[in-house]
Amino acid sequence: MSAISRDEVAHLARLSRLAVTDDELDVFATQLDSILEHVKVVTEVGSDDANADVAPLTLPVGNVNVNRPDAPVAGLTPEQALSGAPNREGDRFAVPRILGEE
Repeated sequence: MSAISRDEVAHLARLSRLAVTDDELDVFATQLDSILEHVKVVTEVGSDDANADVAPLTLPVGNVNVNRPDAPVAGLTPEQALSGAPNREGDRFAVPRILGEE
């Protein structure tokens, strides 16, 4: 038996202010029914007494700090930073003017 009818899909479409054709109503009813069946299966997982002692999982791995230590490191020199620049003016990047600025 279908969990959602064609009329319910039409009602949802009206509430959502969606223009849906008769052919689309049949397709959407089938798709929504499939989605509801999958949701039912997912909600049943872990709901039986055999899995009562299993705690809910919030992360698939342990809580581990994956950040590197915050340590100062030397930055690039102006020459290193500008080594790949197509144009430069002294110790700066040279870019085209925009908006007629001086």
